[in-house]
Amino acid sequence: MSISRHQAVGAYRPWAPPAFDGNDETAPPQEEQAPLAQEAAPVPEPAPDIDPALLAGLNNLPTAEELERMHEDARAAGHAEGYAAGQQAGQEAGHEQGFRQGYEEGRTLAEQQAARLAELAGNLDQALTQLDAEVAEELMALAIEIARQMVQHTLLERPDSVVETVRAALGQLPHNHAQIRVHPEDAALVREHLGDQIAHAGQRLVEDSTLSRGGCRIDSAGAQIDATMETRWRRILENLGRHNAQWDEAP
Repeated sequence: MSISRHQAVGAYRPWAPPAFDGNDETAPPQEEQAPLAQEAAPVPEPAPDIDPALLAGLNNLPTAEELERMHEDARAAGHAEGYAAGQQAGQEAGHEQGFRQGYEEGRTLAEQQAARLAELAGNLDQALTQLDAEVAEELMALAIEIARQMVQHTLLERPDSVVETVRAALGQLPHNHAQIRVHPEDAALVREHLGDQIAHAGQRLVEDSTLSRGGCRIDSAGAQIDATMETRWRRILENLGRHNAQWDEAP
C-alpha cells in the first residue's frame, strides 16, 4: 500500500520521548489521535478499466442449458452425419455386392440356358433323325402295301398268271416226276393250259386249299420248290430289309 505526499505531511508530528513518571504531558489527547488513525487507513486502489465489449461478451456467455443444448445438437449432427456416411457406404457396398451377385446369377442362368439350348438342339437332331427313320419306315410300309395290292389286283384281273408260275417252277426240276399242289380254283386253269404237259411227264396235279391263289408248291424226289405267294412275298420283303413279313390275301 502506498501513501501520498499530502497524507504523509498531514500525519507528521514531532516526536518527543515519553515521560517516565507516568504522566505523559506531551501525549496528544485521545481525540487528536483519532484523525491520524483515520487518515492512516489504506485508500482502496481504483478498479482497472475493463473494455465494454469484453463485458458485453462475458454477459453473452451461454448458460448451462444452452451448453447442454449445443452439446446435444452437436451430438445429433455428428450422429446424422455418421449415419448418412454409413448409409452411403452401405448402399455402395450393397450395390457392388448386388451387382456381383446379379452378374453371377445371370451368368449361371445363361450357362443353364445355353446347356438347355444345346440339349434341345441335340434332341432336335435326334428327333429329326428319328423322324426321317419313321418317315422312311412309313414310306416303305406304304410302298409294300401298294405292291401287295397291285399283286392281288393282278391275280384278280389275270387269274391265269398262276400258269406261268407253275411252268417256271417245273422248269427248275431235275426230273419230270413230281407232285404239283395249287389252290382248288387255280387247278382248273392249270389243267386247261398245262394238262397235256403234266400228263406226258407223269406228274400229278393236287388241289390244296391251304395255299393262296396264284402260287404253287412242287414236291419231287429229293427236291421241293416253294412258289407259294407267302414264300415269294416274304423273300421280296427280306431283300428290302423287312423280316417276319407275311402275305395277307385279299378277302
